[in-house]
Amino acid sequence: MRRIHTGLIILSVTTTVIILTAATFQAPEAPIGLDNLSNELTDPTTHTANLAAFAAVEAAGDGLGPLFNDTSCAACHLDAGATGAGSQVRELRVGYLRDGKFVAPDIRLASGEVVNDRSLVNQRSTCPEAHETVPENIQVRAERLSIPVLGDGFIEAVPDAAILAQRNFRCQHSYGRICGLAVKVPILEAPGETGVGRFGWKGQHRSLLSFSADAYLNEMGVTNELQPDEVATTCNTVPSPNDDENDIAKFTEFMRATKAPGPDVTLLSRPEAQAGAFIFQRVGCADCHVTTWQTAAQDTKINGGTFTIPPALGHKSFHPFTDFLLHDIGTGDGIVQNGGEASRLRMKTPALWGLRIRPAFLHDGRSVTLRDAILQHKREAGDAARRFLQLTSQDQQRLLTFLRSL
Repeated sequence: MRRIHTGLIILSVTTTVIILTAATFQAPEAPIGLDNLSNELTDPTTHTANLAAFAAVEAAGDGLGPLFNDTSCAACHLDAGATGAGSQVRELRVGYLRDGKFVAPDIRLASGEVVNDRSLVNQRSTCPEAHETVPENIQVRAERLSIPVLGDGFIEAVPDAAILAQRNFRCQHSYGRICGLAVKVPILEAPGETGVGRFGWKGQHRSLLSFSADAYLNEMGVTNELQPDEVATTCNTVPSPNDDENDIAKFTEFMRATKAPGPDVTLLSRPEAQAGAFIFQRVGCADCHVTTWQTAAQDTKINGGTFTIPPALGHKSFHPFTDFLLHDIGTGDGIVQNGGEASRLRMKTPALWGLRIRPAFLHDGRSVTLRDAILQHKREAGDAARRFLQLTSQDQQRLLTFLRSL
């Protein structure tokens, strides 16, 4: 089992500026950048082709819909010129509370067809008859911003045991005040196998192929080998599965080949940002926004044995600033997916890498300043927010400068 280090951040200046922990790993650094280039998992030609598939616009004749949120993966994952970055696209989910527990509603289409037990409300349809109507008596309404997928290949390659070790360490050393929830989820490409979820706001998926298949169906309405059943049949004219070119494999390979988002080197090198990095640790932000992780060694089999970690992803250090766990910080959206009732008021700790190109924060974008986002932290994160308020105004600015550099 690999140790997770959460010590003081220091600055290492080589050909680039890298954020490392005080007890640094021997593993080489994962490549960083917002340049749409491969991390060397694939050659440039293959990466360009996979990027084009990720950005390709689907139409009804391709299997789009009848229910969908947008027409391409890049429509929800593109910002600052980087395909795979997050965006301000919002997903809508709804539900009921019955005896204090979440229940997904049945949603009626204009045609009269009913989609049973579904919290996701798609905001678009391929025909008027497929338009969804939200039930009048819902009690839970939640929006979610799309999450960046840059660097996800490194996240996928983190051993489950390392995430569980971090959970246990933090829970023990906080005397039970900070105990993240690790959700064991099915791996769609390995029937009967499960793993620690790390993708999606509720940690819905462990593998990028599972994530791709789920998003292709639920966000775009395109059925595929792993998700072969249509959500609705109204106005659906294309036989299933719609993904006859195995696009989900291309999406997966594209995400695995993306570089990790890197910091603003100039801003991070400033003394105030460096001071802010120490303050970030001191007030307790890094208890959940864990600075540094290490991937498993190359040739390690993951995802139920369906994927072997290649050299480009194996034995790499990277700095996402998350623990991949679900926490209750008082901002939970009330929705239950794979995590059971224990996940209802919890959201996955968002990775802070790439924070500098985001204009809104928290899972639903409710905060448009970093200060407000910090002050929204309560419950498990309440001590850290209080320590922030106790800082001098100068130290608060130093911490915010550091965050703006990520």
